[in-house]
Amino acid sequence: MILALDLALPVSNPTVQFLLLFSIVLIAPIVFNRIKVPSLIGLIIAGAVIGPFGLFIMSRDSNMIMLGNAGLLYIMFLAGIEIDVAEFKKNSSRSLVFGLLTFSIPMTIGVFAGYYLLSLSLISSVLLASMFASHTLIAYPIISKLGAGKNRAVTVAIGGTMITDTLALLVLAVIISMNEGHVTTAFWAQLTLSIIVFTLVVAFLFPLVGRWFFKKFQDSASQFIFVMVMIFLGGFLAELAGIEAIIGAFLAGLAMNKLIPHISPLMNRIDFVGNAIFIPIFLISVGMLIDYRAFVTGFETIKVAIVMTVVAISAKFLAAWATQKIYGYSNAERKLIFGLSNAQAAATLAAVMVGHRVGLLDDNILNGTIVMILVTCTIASFRAQKGAIDLSFAEGNLEDENTLTEERILIPIANKDTLKDLVELSLVIKSKTNTQDLYALNIIKSTGTTPQAEKESLKLLEEAVRLGAGAETVIQPLRRYDMNVLNGILGIVKKYAITDVVMGLHVKQEISESFLGDLIEGILEKTRSTTFVYKAIQPLSTIKKRLVIIPPNADKEIGFPFWLSKIWNLGRNTGAKLSFYATNDILEILKQINKTHPIDVDFKEFSDWNDFLVLSKEVGKDVGLIIVMSRLRKASYHETMKRVPDYINKYFKNTNFMLLYPVQSATTDNYHNDMANASLLASIRNLGGFGEALLSTVKKSDPSE
Repeated sequence: MILALDLALPVSNPTVQFLLLFSIVLIAPIVFNRIKVPSLIGLIIAGAVIGPFGLFIMSRDSNMIMLGNAGLLYIMFLAGIEIDVAEFKKNSSRSLVFGLLTFSIPMTIGVFAGYYLLSLSLISSVLLASMFASHTLIAYPIISKLGAGKNRAVTVAIGGTMITDTLALLVLAVIISMNEGHVTTAFWAQLTLSIIVFTLVVAFLFPLVGRWFFKKFQDSASQFIFVMVMIFLGGFLAELAGIEAIIGAFLAGLAMNKLIPHISPLMNRIDFVGNAIFIPIFLISVGMLIDYRAFVTGFETIKVAIVMTVVAISAKFLAAWATQKIYGYSNAERKLIFGLSNAQAAATLAAVMVGHRVGLLDDNILNGTIVMILVTCTIASFRAQKGAIDLSFAEGNLEDENTLTEERILIPIANKDTLKDLVELSLVIKSKTNTQDLYALNIIKSTGTTPQAEKESLKLLEEAVRLGAGAETVIQPLRRYDMNVLNGILGIVKKYAITDVVMGLHVKQEISESFLGDLIEGILEKTRSTTFVYKAIQPLSTIKKRLVIIPPNADKEIGFPFWLSKIWNLGRNTGAKLSFYATNDILEILKQINKTHPIDVDFKEFSDWNDFLVLSKEVGKDVGLIIVMSRLRKASYHETMKRVPDYINKYFKNTNFMLLYPVQSATTDNYHNDMANASLLASIRNLGGFGEALLSTVKKSDPSE
């Protein structure tokens, strides 16, 4: 058997190599999931089996290394692009503290272990300790799939990763330069300057270029290729600056965060390609480094592996435990932090390879590192998965069919030019659990039915379905024949119990009293659906900020929590800042909501709708406008609302805008009566934690209590 293995030759045929890789990517997760082992562990083990130290079916050649590095950069980019920016800003100081803890504790223990337990020189011990200080977000895909990707602990861990990896890789650069005698004042000046320039380029130039590209090119393939370019450009620029490429990929993701809606076809493509191709191949390439034979040739390798593994695990656990105690996190959140920070791979491999090449680290350290990588990745995967599941149970996020929100969104479509904008808006305002209750409706006038009209109708509906599928959402196509568009919409609203209607205007079409009267008026008076009238001048993802204008007493109407949850989803899923203009009492409610459900937001007092046009000074390039409307004799109605169409046509003609018509009650008394209605309370609670937080806030401010 040993002879057969020694004589085995690696596969050199590219077709067979790809067949083997994708067969592993397909089969390994299925097999290991059946025995309750995270799929990424299965991929690492599979890599060890087929690698040069296993059956030697494949060699870890330059192509495999290139694909593996691409997967690593992809992981870091996904961490940056999926991070909750508002939560990140809110927890930036905590990320700094955790980053320093998860760097300093492993560095301290690592230097001691290297110098006293492994008998290394001081400079080699410092280099070894930097390997313990760094970590790789291998477990992030598991956490993201389980819906915990935006938890505060995950945000803190990701931010801390950027800090500790940067510091660890800087230590690597300094140690290597010291070993070569190159550490001078000029070295420090050049390193500092290059890092500052690199950070400024990525932070400011990347979003500028990205916004321009997404405005000019809306082809899905071009946008995806552009994102790929930005990932590797960020990595390349980081290497030019003297730091590791993974830092550049993470910052590129952070820079592009607000340009790619988290629920969109583009984001789905990015996730799919990463999780299906790049990340699995990276994990297989890590497995190929495992040399099990080193542990039967002598005790020294086993000793080194045990010391390194124990130090890496205990040091990272202490950092996670200290962070939990400092900030009062739950045990589940500590597991998330530990799971994300315990896995050693990317920067660790970089450090050990460089250290081995220059003679600071020997073969025993190299082999011990591979064992440490396998063990820490395994433990990290299990702990991260357990933490995400525990957190989901604690927060009630594991929902079954009976707990899904009662939300049904109707998208009437009649024009191919507005179809994409309406679907994208619907996807970002919907609740996360709603993946099948969106309806695209096209109405054919029964008096003008022709084969051509039916063919055009079918094309529109197929395109809507395709766009929804790109974001893993089922959009159900509906075609109706009717003499009157309004009657056709009302019939569907009633039949499917529609809760929200998303309607659009062509970019060249103006709104007018007749438009509002003929169509929207009928929908508002004859349905209980929240209605959005949307006009897109530029793609939704390129908007930097949205002004949300709320009339006084809007919180006294029953539709308040329903439309507010949609606007909150808009802010959360696009990343654009929301600037709320409202009375102080409404702003206080919004501030309370933001404490438990943070988004990028600011609050400005505005109560005099007679001075509505003063807002035109706030609307500039890449700024959108959302106006919450009301109807005559309703609690939040204001005379200025009659002039809003004229204002938009004259002063906001080149601005993305949305007119929002909530479900409304006539008086404050009716509002409190409605709020006592069991079915409505259930609907509000079905908005998730957001609904509960809003009910609690409204109850506190209810004068009848």
